Amino acid sequence: MNNIKLKQIIIDVLKADERLWNEDKTDLNQTLLLDLVENIDEKLIELLLQEKELRDKFFVKIKDVYVFKTNDFRFFIEENKVDNSYTQYKNRIGLTDGKRFLKDTNDVVLNWPYKDCVLEGGQSTEEGLDTYFEYSEKTKSYEEKQAKRKEIFFNSVLAHDEIDRLFDHKALTNWKRFTKDGEQEVGEIKRDEDGTIRENLIIKGNNLLALHSLKKQFAGKIKLIYIDPPYNTGGDANIFTYNNTFNHSTWLTFMKNRLEAGKQLLRDDGFIAIAIDHCELLYLGVLADEIFGRENRLGIITVVHKPGGRNQEKFFSSSNEFMLVYAKNKFIANFNSVALSDEIKERFDLKDEKGNYRLINFIRDHIDNLREKKPNFWYPIYISQNLKEISLEKKENFIELLPISNTGREMSWKTSKETFMEDFQNNEIVIKKEESGKIIIYRKFREWQIIKTFWNDKRYNSTHYGTKLLEKIIGRKSVSFPKSLFIVYDLIKLTTSKNDIIMDFFAGSGTTGHATLALNKEDGGNRKFILVEQLDEHIEICNERNQKVLAQENIDDSFIYFELAKWNETAKEKILECESLEELKAFFDEMYERYFLNYNLKIKEFKGKVLQEENFRNLSLDEQKKIFVAMLDNNQMYVNKTEMADKKFGINEKDQNLTNQFYNSEK
Repeated sequence: MNNIKLKQIIIDVLKADERLWNEDKTDLNQTLLLDLVENIDEKLIELLLQEKELRDKFFVKIKDVYVFKTNDFRFFIEENKVDNSYTQYKNRIGLTDGKRFLKDTNDVVLNWPYKDCVLEGGQSTEEGLDTYFEYSEKTKSYEEKQAKRKEIFFNSVLAHDEIDRLFDHKALTNWKRFTKDGEQEVGEIKRDEDGTIRENLIIKGNNLLALHSLKKQFAGKIKLIYIDPPYNTGGDANIFTYNNTFNHSTWLTFMKNRLEAGKQLLRDDGFIAIAIDHCELLYLGVLADEIFGRENRLGIITVVHKPGGRNQEKFFSSSNEFMLVYAKNKFIANFNSVALSDEIKERFDLKDEKGNYRLINFIRDHIDNLREKKPNFWYPIYISQNLKEISLEKKENFIELLPISNTGREMSWKTSKETFMEDFQNNEIVIKKEESGKIIIYRKFREWQIIKTFWNDKRYNSTHYGTKLLEKIIGRKSVSFPKSLFIVYDLIKLTTSKNDIIMDFFAGSGTTGHATLALNKEDGGNRKFILVEQLDEHIEICNERNQKVLAQENIDDSFIYFELAKWNETAKEKILECESLEELKAFFDEMYERYFLNYNLKIKEFKGKVLQEENFRNLSLDEQKKIFVAMLDNNQMYVNKTEMADKKFGINEKDQNLTNQFYNSEK
């Protein structure tokens, strides 16, 4: 048997061992193969023994035992490597020491890479669907059908000397201001006295790069980060997509880099809340513990968002998801005293400039609070005839009150003398005269409840207060499964004050912006939101929703929208839009003439040889697209601020001026 045929038999046999192949089983990991051979791997040996040709070639039978001829097999693999111009070309991309291809030198280069999920190959809504037409023999016609999208993700491995450039401030374009009256031009960007930007912001672009562009302006200034990332619920395709079919390790890397960047933006007394379901809950918890500190994990909240559960589940019908809540430093962070439940809020039926409250008698009427048990809380209070003045010293014509119950028992007041006087001066004490003429001292009890880790209020139903609410606002169906407005609303109410900044860098349909505006309207706050989103269909809904909230609720506020200026990102999008290899080939000329490609790309070789090779043509379209995207220079996906004046990028003077104003810098 010739070596070519024998090599093909080996390849066919080894495809049963998933350890040795990439996802599409197009690249054999020959280094790992030889390592397994060296260690006499039981699974590998068993596979080889199953084929008669391989038994005869690489094993010797001694009595009833087959002995593996390790050296013969190693020699054969070394001499007959699975190689062709396509794989040679593919393996060259990125494998350099900055001057030469590693394959062209005997040097050993140690360059620790930065693996990150920066370059999404395409994202869709969580349950994104593609429409297609299929011929039916039954009806003798084409029928419209839908299937879950399968999009590709391009993981990026970068050397450390490339990271600074990748995360440099980006140029910002397409500026717009939205008010209740519609779209306006952006003039001045408002700032606080300390220079902090005081605007609601909606930003389109890669969220990791956006976070680094925001870092200088907002580091240590965000009170709350709420995110609803892709849940990674799994699927048939073993690829990284926004449809929740991530490779597990890639998803963790994706989350790790964004959580680390987000942490830098949080105030020391700030909070982060991450929505997730059971699929990645345990792993996300370990990751977030590492980043924020296990000691800062405040709780894992169970949110009943779909009380009826999901239909057609084989095992459990999921009716809940989770929210991991961390403080940046729990020793200085504090929740607000608020009531989240409608039932509890109704008890606080009075309101002043500080918020809602109810009145409670200032006397402690319980057996544990008898005078003899709490002597320091027994003291007279003297009240003027008009009930407007008080004293702890006896005064002429003032009425003396003591903590005596209706049954005549000597009890105690709720606070000490000093605290009582402070409360009175702070307008926390109310004195009333009943119809009987009896004078009662009340203390204001502010809106408050024990915040439990089980959120089961009907307002958290994502169908009624997510999907249907969004449809009502914009007048049509749009994003699948938006969060209930009130999950985010209650979280903001619990963790922020009236002038704080809230961030969401998986903005989706803009629920976090809506919740911020709604709470501001209720309590007169001036909180600001920062939303980041990459998908076209999401950003359009996000803008429309929040503008209509301003208009429908007659809110005198606004938000600014802008985009990270794209360059190679545009080329990547065009690659994704191609529907065949022929379209990819047609785009290649524009690609190398207009965009920034890896300097180690051999255009003539790829165009004249690799594109014509059968091995390349036999790849799936997704894999072909990955090769095209791998040619793009990862550091040029967006335009850096320092290069925005270059005319080839086409960034107008207005956008350049606003970019400089945003970064608080001169040209």
